[in-house]
Amino acid sequence: MITIESFVVIKKLSVVDIRIEPKKVKASYVVEKFDGNGVSYDLVYTYDNEYFDKNSYDDVNLASMMLVQVALNYGLFCKVIEFDGLFDKVDQRFIRDMMENTSREVFTNKLLVKNEFLKPPFDSLRPEKREVYTLASLVFSNTQFTNLHKNKAGTSTDLNKYAILSSGGKDSLLTYGIVKELGEAYPVFINEAGRHWYTAYNSYHHFADAEPNTEKPWCNSDRVFNWMLKHLPFIKDNYANIRADIYPVRLWTVAVFLFGVLPVVRKKGIGNVLIGDEYDTTVKGNMDGISHYNGLYDQSKYFDNALTRYYFKKGWNIYQYSLLRSLSEMLIMKILVKRYPDLQKHQVSCHAAHKKGEHMHPCGNCEKCRRIIGMLKALDENPEHCGYDPGQIDRGLKALGFKSVKQIGSDAAHLYYMLQEKNLLVDNEFTRKAAKKHPEIMKLRFDTERSCLDDLPEHIRKPLFTILMQYSSGAVQRVNGKWIDVDVDDDFLNMGNYKYDEGSK
Repeated sequence: MITIESFVVIKKLSVVDIRIEPKKVKASYVVEKFDGNGVSYDLVYTYDNEYFDKNSYDDVNLASMMLVQVALNYGLFCKVIEFDGLFDKVDQRFIRDMMENTSREVFTNKLLVKNEFLKPPFDSLRPEKREVYTLASLVFSNTQFTNLHKNKAGTSTDLNKYAILSSGGKDSLLTYGIVKELGEAYPVFINEAGRHWYTAYNSYHHFADAEPNTEKPWCNSDRVFNWMLKHLPFIKDNYANIRADIYPVRLWTVAVFLFGVLPVVRKKGIGNVLIGDEYDTTVKGNMDGISHYNGLYDQSKYFDNALTRYYFKKGWNIYQYSLLRSLSEMLIMKILVKRYPDLQKHQVSCHAAHKKGEHMHPCGNCEKCRRIIGMLKALDENPEHCGYDPGQIDRGLKALGFKSVKQIGSDAAHLYYMLQEKNLLVDNEFTRKAAKKHPEIMKLRFDTERSCLDDLPEHIRKPLFTILMQYSSGAVQRVNGKWIDVDVDDDFLNMGNYKYDEGSK
């Protein structure tokens, strides 16, 4: 019988031998197997500018935190995980908490659901409510940096500076467009080894020419993730050939990129870290009494709040949040294409993009592509503007006639409603059932779970919503399960003060 303990297949995973150069940091991931064999692979971050001093406590501490983030995915699969670096009590608490949360997310959203990467009988695990899901014992050591001493002084930051975790998708493009009007924008593209870079290619080359604050660190985390799969015997041997919209087991991914942005943020005194996540990425679920975040924790507002608390406890005075939490995907697309068409033309929201000439082009066949095509047509815009050809547009609309899209129910229903109203969909039982009017989709939405004013620092609220309200059909607040119209005036925007203490959310 398969139990959760059956997945403990690595005797010890160690993150050791941290090496720091002015433009590079790296560490060895060492896997020790139960048969006594050991193998290792280096995780590397490189930068075009100098961000690290190996004699600085703060720089070594940040490098240590950057280099362990990949390992937070494997708390269910190792007997012991050792982190050898410079970690204070705040760091250790953060790592323990985030690994435990990730272990629960992996258990509920990778091991208990249909996952085509799992070999039988590992795909027959049953739900089990536990107090602790991380099976690994965590060991923190410091064999290299005992001579460095912490600077206890806090760090001053400029709240007019905004670092944007950039990807080439609509969310980060819209975030940049808004920030460029409000303050100093620093788009940071993490060039991950692998095909993920294809989605960022067009946007990065535009920003590299047009925005002097653009940065492009390089990271080989994708290779490390794939290397780790080779040491998990419950993963099918042909995992590299399986086409799927999910990763086999990892769910702590955004933080790997986010910590790669922090050296830029810290050295330039940037006060805001922005991630482009919309309304529907904060989701709570429950599986047989086990609460979880539907595998989206690192895209949720809870992730942003946890990181903001971490930054303030470290004395860094940095806020992390999304400007887009009150927006549906449709409203994000509307504001981007209507207000910033010169940015939208660089959008690539397809993970199967391919190079044609000097630009990347979307595949036109995947779920993301038909969703983007559908939204642009519903907004009376031309998908050719961002790389789709007429044949792809026609096929995308036809596919929407019998295939659904990955949006929450109300958002998907309103997309189909808008397309049906414009006679852009085939009229059949599927589309008639899928289409339903939800006017709140084109409004700013506020509620206590997904989109709360307390999650935005006060300095950004009025300038942000002054822009957003120009393109929305109003604003609504969730009260007793219903959407109630509200005025986004000064009194509304001044509600709530986010406090960064031990008891804050």
